[in-house]
Amino acid sequence: MARSAIHKLVMRLDARAGWHRLPTPLAILCLKAFRDALREHNLHDTFGAGGERPRQPTAELPPYRTYDGGDYDPDDADMGRAGTRFDRNAPLADCHPDPARLMYPSPRLVSERLLRRDVFRPATTLNALAAAWIQFQNHDWFSHGDNHLDEPYDVPLEDDDPWPHRPMTIRRTRPDPLAHTGGGTPPTYENTVTHWWDGSQLYGSTERRCRQLRTGEDGKLRVEPDGRLPEEPRPALKGIDLAGFTDNYWIGLSLLHTLFAREHNAICDLLRRRYPGWGDERLFHTARLVNAALMAKIHTIEWTPGILAHPALRTGMEANWYGLLGPAIRRRFGRIGRGEVLSGILGTGTEHHTAPYSITEEFVTCYRLHPLIPDDWEIRSYRTDEVIGRHEFLELQGSGTRPAGDQYGMANLLYTFGVSHPGAITLHNHPESLRNLVRLNGERLDLATVDVLRDRERGVPRYNGFRRMLRKPPVTSFEDLTPDERWRKELAEVYDGDIDRVDAMVGMYAEPLPRGFGFSDTAFRVFLLMASRRLKSDRFFTVDYRPEVYTPEGLRWVEDNTMTTVLTRHYPELSPALDGVPNAFSPWRRTAGRFPWFGRVG
Repeated sequence: MARSAIHKLVMRLDARAGWHRLPTPLAILCLKAFRDALREHNLHDTFGAGGERPRQPTAELPPYRTYDGGDYDPDDADMGRAGTRFDRNAPLADCHPDPARLMYPSPRLVSERLLRRDVFRPATTLNALAAAWIQFQNHDWFSHGDNHLDEPYDVPLEDDDPWPHRPMTIRRTRPDPLAHTGGGTPPTYENTVTHWWDGSQLYGSTERRCRQLRTGEDGKLRVEPDGRLPEEPRPALKGIDLAGFTDNYWIGLSLLHTLFAREHNAICDLLRRRYPGWGDERLFHTARLVNAALMAKIHTIEWTPGILAHPALRTGMEANWYGLLGPAIRRRFGRIGRGEVLSGILGTGTEHHTAPYSITEEFVTCYRLHPLIPDDWEIRSYRTDEVIGRHEFLELQGSGTRPAGDQYGMANLLYTFGVSHPGAITLHNHPESLRNLVRLNGERLDLATVDVLRDRERGVPRYNGFRRMLRKPPVTSFEDLTPDERWRKELAEVYDGDIDRVDAMVGMYAEPLPRGFGFSDTAFRVFLLMASRRLKSDRFFTVDYRPEVYTPEGLRWVEDNTMTTVLTRHYPELSPALDGVPNAFSPWRRTAGRFPWFGRVG
């Protein structure tokens, strides 16, 4: 009863003033109430839609992260395993695609008229490492696998459309092999990677792949003597790194895969010194636990407050990790109480709330953040800040990834990312390079068109339906959606004056942003739910986040390190650029006229 009353009060405050305009204590109260309501109303199990998946208890809970993500939950051995379904944040009845509207308006028309970058709009509070980071992270969380070859979609084109092939064809999403047909159930799809926050982009989602990445000694991953990852041996993937997940690979991903493979090996060195009797397998699994937790911490209390720079968000994300009492109290006194409010989620009881844990299709939609990628790159020297190369994005991705690393070195490239800005997540800022992308297999794609079509194909509600799902009032006009007169006119023309036809991604790009936010409040509501869920449902962040599993040294490693310490541990020559920078995802200091005291050449 009390929770219901608080929620009603919060909704009135939000409707009247906007939660983000309230004093910070009230804004934090709003965020907690939103999250409680989302946990209650926005977790829907797709297996219940088409015949229940048998829930088999886990025979034995291993004290480490499994290769395929199985055996995490005592009552459901398959929860979160690679090859299980995406679930939904929207009610299942709202997740049916409309065949009559699948191509209306044409996804390509949306790309051409609303998404195409006319001029680069930078996000000046961030650096380009933030753009690479989020792709690095979501490769750990979700993949629909290789798209289906049979019966591709034909996308309508305008008469003057410059696309080189007619019709534009786009493959269908790979069908769910366990899907039930009939019965009025919405379409379901399979996540081909583990659903957990377990570093699977580094380690792979199968034992076979993981073994290919390991040395077989001292728990370590394969890293070349020059500190780079090995090259993928398959000829079709020439020019990219040997890594756990390599789809859509580019130099930004290469930097982060390399950095955290080296971090894994540094953790192995620490553990081997402390536990000389441990073999390769135990060293590997323990280092993976520590490395995955450190990445989760960086994302929670560095990347997220960096892109959502609002006082309530900074407090709220730190509270997810440390609780409202903060890190100093937790370090000195340990956990206080059993709940997550005072001392954070880590070490609390595991809780899935109203559905078994999984990643959701609507969460995937909210991570359509391609505008973050610049089309044009100036590569700079970490020593002098001088421009030492200029490239279009297409030259730094796919088969061009490793040649770029060979040409410039990791330190120069990391510095370049640190002092460059990503794009702002708005309309008219989708990179042109990704609207005419040729993949390694020769397939030509407009990813902006693909993004729009994928949401429609998978039954993701359109923008107003998305808002209703989150208990946000729908917008009633294009004037309500955006204050930009040009955008209002273009949106009305593309969607034939029907506000309810606006696609979810388009509406989220168009809506005004709360103060300090890098993406929409509508997308943020889904993040608010799923960010804590990725921690709260995972026993390695809850009941098994303890020294007996991680080792005392492992927990200290997570506690003591940040993105900055990881960067400077492996690339100490970057220290001057990071000196005094409060967040490694904000712009770094320029090194022009400053002389590093480290001698290693980047």
